[in-house]
Amino acid sequence: MRKNPNHGPATRLVHAGRDPSEQHGFVNTPIYRGSTVLYPTYDAIKHRRGRYNYGTSATPTMDALTEAWTELAGAAGTVVTPSGLAALTVALMAAVSAGDHLLVTDSAYRPTRQFCDGVLKRFGVETTYYDPTIGAGIAALMRENTRAVLVEAPGSQSFEMQDIPAIAEVVHARGGTVIMDNTWATPLLFPPHERGVDIAVEAGTKYLSGGSDLLLGLTSANAKHFPAVRRTFDHFALCAGPEDIFLALRGLRTMNLRLREHGRAGLEMARWLQARPEVLRVLHPALPEDPGHAIWKRDFSGASGLFGVILKPCPEAALAAMLDGLELFGMGFSWGGFESLVIPFDCAPYRTATTWEPGGWALRFHIGLEEVADLKADLEAGFARLRAAS
Repeated sequence: MRKNPNHGPATRLVHAGRDPSEQHGFVNTPIYRGSTVLYPTYDAIKHRRGRYNYGTSATPTMDALTEAWTELAGAAGTVVTPSGLAALTVALMAAVSAGDHLLVTDSAYRPTRQFCDGVLKRFGVETTYYDPTIGAGIAALMRENTRAVLVEAPGSQSFEMQDIPAIAEVVHARGGTVIMDNTWATPLLFPPHERGVDIAVEAGTKYLSGGSDLLLGLTSANAKHFPAVRRTFDHFALCAGPEDIFLALRGLRTMNLRLREHGRAGLEMARWLQARPEVLRVLHPALPEDPGHAIWKRDFSGASGLFGVILKPCPEAALAAMLDGLELFGMGFSWGGFESLVIPFDCAPYRTATTWEPGGWALRFHIGLEEVADLKADLEAGFARLRAAS
């Protein structure tokens, strides 16, 4: 299908990155497995003539996904990696070098912090963490050698919103690079490159997959920064498996419908939890009471199904009684699939620029595709156990 800039996101999701006329009429690009690519002549192999040269750099299956995501994200190019964390490391390694200074939001995904404090530190990159609500005030933290700023909105687990356009304006005026973890929203709800982000990272493990059955990451970039992203990707040969890429392509076609339903159900559950007597507050930027609501309303076109809840103080045994008896909410460290999940979390041990004092036990919920009434009933029974154990 020829690209049409007037087509909406749902239409692009269905048609981007595939051409049935090149696949004997079959709708989907097949799985291409392999390492070796054969050249027809001496001249062809000498001059590397041909679209493909080795399985780690590209395959038709990989191209189908990267071309589709590039179109969806409004980027100049995309690389696909074996995990969301791998996608983040590619972005960071493409933007900083030894002797550089890096600014990272204090609400970043914890493995990102571990990479910065471990690998990047060993290679001579200094990381400073900042208050995610700093906005244009980030100018005060920038140095002559500040090369990049990492943002994430809403923040991992704690769900603070960031004024990304304001941060981007300051960083670009100083010649820096803006990197964003956009997994919560995907480009469907927040178009990162339109908002000033240079390099955007998504964990395709989450909503792109939709099935909790693959690990995948995507790093997209604008025209200025994609050459560095591509070089870094090639240097590490961080290629994803062909079956996972194929599953991601399949998930891509329905991601818009699933994400909208996750968002609708998630907001309904957030409002219901907000009214519960056991709940101190709900961390969800789409709620008018949320401190980041104005930014969310300005910059985002919707919400996903992930949010946080702070319970009123209770014994830990009561919290365990609530969680252990849940039938529909699994406890596991991912999200974005069809099933509902809940985990307890505590940001306090690793926050350095801000203080995490929620006032009660913190829970992260992912609302899946079950009936909302059934999810409410499951949590209602859980709260009854919590009260009984208190």
